[in-house]
Order: sequence, then structure tokens, then C-alpha cells
Amino acid sequence: NPVITHSGSTTFCQGGSVTLDAGTFSTYMWSDGSTTSSISVNTSGNYIVTVTNVYGCAKADSQAVVVNPLPTPTITPNGPTTFCQGGSVSLNAGSYSSYMWNNGATTQSVTSNVSYNYVVIVTDNHGCSGSASQSVTVNPVPVPFITASGDTTFCTGDSVVFDAGVFTSYMWTTGATDETITVMTSGTYKVTVTNSSGCTASASSATVTVHSLPTFTIVGATSICTGDSSLIL
Repeated sequence: NPVITHSGSTTFCQGGSVTLDAGTFSTYMWSDGSTTSSISVNTSGNYIVTVTNVYGCAKADSQAVVVNPLPTPTITPNGPTTFCQGGSVSLNAGSYSSYMWNNGATTQSVTSNVSYNYVVIVTDNHGCSGSASQSVTVNPVPVPFITASGDTTFCTGDSVVFDAGVFTSYMWTTGATDETITVMTSGTYKVTVTNSSGCTASASSATVTVHSLPTFTIVGATSICTGDSSLIL
């Protein structure tokens, strides 16, 4: 009268196993073809063993084994995972029973605004676990600074050159798209630059003051003899 005993739970997660033992008899025939008193099982199924005693009498017993698959989570971002500093992205691990992120979070989703390789371990309602990862890259924004080649207060006819530094592209308030501009008129000048990562930033504005040249008026004759005079205002 065989009774199959088992070394642990007969319901477990993929990757585990259980040993089924039919007891002590003369011969054994398992449904998987094994002829030993015990077998190690790692797949779902109904395992049947027929045993024969020393008298040649035979009888069978069976044991069901359930192997639950591991969850295969996928992290879904709500936007690009490569972006400029100041942005963020939400990473969603899907619907499971519990979560453990490598940044310590235990929620279904996390919000990232820093460069990091996020890994989450999820557990389903069978207690089985699986993992997924997602890298986030946050590119720095440029830090432009307008440098003047000389005084920004001068007289009409003079000029100053403004340099925004080395970046990928430029847009000045004048419409210019070069690294430098030459300024000859009063005003406030600003530039927005873009770096190689596509991130943009604006420099603090620079103000230029241009003073007009003095004017004068001649009162009286403009052609006089030596010793005479004329008034200039």
C-alpha cells in the first residue's frame, strides 16, 4: 500500500524542485519512466508510481505537483529615458503583489530625475519573483556666460564683441546664430545655447550703452581775418 511522501511543498515556483518518495518496496515504476524509490520533480504534472512487493503484488499511488512560472516584468517609462537636467520620467513595473526597487522604493512605479540603472524585483500572488531593469540618463544643461571684449559703455562709432562660449548652436535676441556678435547700438542682449546633448539654457543678459558724439554750432562768420573771432556753441 504505497503512499508517496514529499520533501517539501508540491506547489512551488519555477526553478525549484521536490523529491517524491514511494517508500520501501521491491520494484518501482513511475509515470515518467523512473524505476527508483524516489524521484526529483521540477515540472508540473500528476506523478504516479506503481510498486511491487516481495510477493509480486502491485499497487499504485499518485501525487500532483504544480510549478508556477516566474513573473517576467517589463518596466514601462511614461516618456524618454534620456532627457535634460530638470526633467523626469516615471517608470512603471506593471501589476504584481509586491515590489522592491534598488533605490529602496516598494511602489509599482518610481519617478526619476537622475542618471541611474533602476532594477525592480516583483512578486506575484503565487510568491514567485522576477526582475527587470531600466537605465535613465540625465544630461547636464549648458551654462553659457556672455563675455565682452571690452567696455559695454562707449561712444557712437565704437563697438564691443560678445562671446557666448563653445556650444553646438546659438540663438541671440538679435537673430544671430554665431558664437559671437558685434554690438554697436544700445540695448540688452541675450543668447540661448544648445549643447551636444540637445539641452538648452540662456545666459544672463548683457546691456550695452552707446553715448552719442557731441555736436556744436558756429554762431557768426565762418570766414574771418586774423585777429577777429567767431562763436562756436
